[in-house]
Amino acid sequence: MKEIHAGVLKISYRQTGPADGPVAVLLHGFPYDAHAYDDVAERLAAAGCRCIIPSLRGYGATGFISPSTLRSGEQAALGADLLALLDALEIQRAVLAGFDWGGRAACVVAALWPQRVVGLVSCEPGYNIQDIATASKPAAPEAEHRLWYQYYLHSDRGYTGLDTNRDAFCRLLWQQWSPLWTFSDQQFQATAQSFHNPDFVDVVTHSYRHRFGLVEGDPQYAAIQQQLARQPRISVPTVILAGTDDGVRLIEDERTALRMFTGPVRRVILDGVGHNVPQEAPADFADAVSSIVWTG
Repeated sequence: MKEIHAGVLKISYRQTGPADGPVAVLLHGFPYDAHAYDDVAERLAAAGCRCIIPSLRGYGATGFISPSTLRSGEQAALGADLLALLDALEIQRAVLAGFDWGGRAACVVAALWPQRVVGLVSCEPGYNIQDIATASKPAAPEAEHRLWYQYYLHSDRGYTGLDTNRDAFCRLLWQQWSPLWTFSDQQFQATAQSFHNPDFVDVVTHSYRHRFGLVEGDPQYAAIQQQLARQPRISVPTVILAGTDDGVRLIEDERTALRMFTGPVRRVILDGVGHNVPQEAPADFADAVSSIVWTG
């Protein structure tokens, strides 16, 4: 793993593939880490891509430079972190690919700084920018049931529960969110080390509280959040990957899934795949990235 100062963070990241190849930044979600892209990065590197796989704030060896920085998990912070990483690595343009939190960071940069983005690979929901103004509107009961972990993390009990039972809590989510994926204990333990970052619990709980408007965000990202509140469209070439067995959310109808994209966009439905698309379907994920890398 390499390290670089980028914005408010010292970001830990892995790089693979030729240094002069087209760049793909691969972004993990919660509760996963850079290991989600082991197979994807190997395939892309063999095809000539330079892959950058960072640990997000609160994960792995990524840390805050200042102890006074708010341990925020808000979407504006994730987008700002990604932009700062591109700047620090002197990457002018890249394909951004991610799922869950990583997909959100990629969508934020694609929407607000499209000149930095060759194209986007995003997992369901393809448009992963939160509409916080409407977050308190109830969803259908089945959808609400799937979000139990978010409501749990709103409370002090949830904060303590995650802090006390990090591995068991995250393993349960892996099982619920990808019910057809048989992962090994070795696979889980390789990732679980990332949950013992000292900022993990603070960042995670802030994320799930901020998206419902329960806590304030970091003032340094207020201008970005104001732009995101307008629900900006995404104009860059995009591939959306949707697993039919994602335990977090029901699959969207095609019209809803594509309505926030104004550029070239296509959607791929992956039968039997759950929430962790790159680790469950690495060939499909790598193919989606390659289709943008080589055609733009």
